[in-house]
Amino acid sequence: MDIELFREYCLQKKGVTEDFPFDEVTLCLRVMGKIFAITGLDAGRFEVNLKCDPVHALELRERHTEVRPGWHMNKKHWNTVDFEGSLDERMLRNLIDHSYDQVVTTLKKPEREALMRL
Repeated sequence: MDIELFREYCLQKKGVTEDFPFDEVTLCLRVMGKIFAITGLDAGRFEVNLKCDPVHALELRERHTEVRPGWHMNKKHWNTVDFEGSLDERMLRNLIDHSYDQVVTTLKKPEREALMRL
């Protein structure tokens, strides 16, 4: 999955926006204003930081060399995923979906209700 497919896949989800809050090369994808994916557009490899359940994060890291503790993130809750490695597109989409869902569960009730109305 390349950066354009990744971006398109994320943006088709309910309540998702994109921005560059840190600089002109760090793309953040948010659901209802909360980040669920971050990637650098100037990196040598296409890697994405994705939120993850802590237990699942450890399992993924043990099974896949493409999944590491989140770079510059809380390593308990974030993974850095190499999108240029051997993980297939289905797996990458599942990891994106999981990250999105992890953030949605942390939204306050009014935010979740607003998301459902979109």
